[in-house]
Amino acid sequence: MIDLGDVRAFLAVIEAGGLGRAGGRLDMSKSMLSRRLSRLEERLGAPLLARTTRGMSLTEAGQEFRPHAERMVAEMQAGLDAVTRAGEASGRLRVAAPMALGETHIAPLLARLALDHPRLEIQASYSDSRVDIVAEGFDVAIRLGELNDSSLVARRIASVRGAVVASPAYLERMGEPRTPWDLEQHETLRRDDRPWRFQENGRTVSIRPQGRFLADSGTALLAAAVAGLGIAMLPAFLAGPTLERGELVHLLPDYPVPTAGMYLLRPPPASYLPNKIRVLADALIARFDPGYVWDGCPSEGRLPDPSRFLANG
Repeated sequence: MIDLGDVRAFLAVIEAGGLGRAGGRLDMSKSMLSRRLSRLEERLGAPLLARTTRGMSLTEAGQEFRPHAERMVAEMQAGLDAVTRAGEASGRLRVAAPMALGETHIAPLLARLALDHPRLEIQASYSDSRVDIVAEGFDVAIRLGELNDSSLVARRIASVRGAVVASPAYLERMGEPRTPWDLEQHETLRRDDRPWRFQENGRTVSIRPQGRFLADSGTALLAAAVAGLGIAMLPAFLAGPTLERGELVHLLPDYPVPTAGMYLLRPPPASYLPNKIRVLADALIARFDPGYVWDGCPSEGRLPDPSRFLANG
């Protein structure tokens, strides 16, 4: 009889890329993991992993066994979840989320989730660096923008609006851009060298703004914009509160920034949704319901009119 714990260990080593990281995920020593793998290989009568100086790779037998192993573990977990379906979610839930969104909107939601499910252990990581959720052992990741991970199971949670903003002091000093191309004459605050995109008469136009201030943090760009350093393109959930207070002005309202998405990503299989991820997905969908204003800009489909601030500025 195959020990399901040995099968879990085999899958963990594959996903983590080695014994060390897999041991950290399973809270198990490398020697114990090695014994489990050896026992599984002995039971199957074939080597599953090839050990090299650069790590581990699947043998032909390992490649053939892997999908069966994934189904075994998924079926067992599905059975456990079915028994506790009416009860609480349990186990460890590792969540990766963007820094600003995580701190402002996801952290309170996870705290509420932990209160509602005392048997659920939540580990959250907030970073603007894109993580490999499989290799790094996350159960789910919340991401903004466009998706490129075709191997992951994705669910769209909400739409994310963007806005080009600047402080009244900056606009008084440098003038207000009227078209996206006017931004070439301005100091812009950027995350990277990618172009900024706008909608014009149903088509997308792009420009490559220039500037001397770059930061990989939306919060840092927001602070620089409020300080009057330049013009920034920010998600509405970051810019919204400062727009409402008049600390920033929404620019180029006739050239809207294309709407992005907020997604919940998880590893396959798509056919099985663990209880702990199900309760998180339900909480996210309820929190970011389309009828609920969450990004600080309550006007219908539009960010605040910049004229209300320019007139006072």
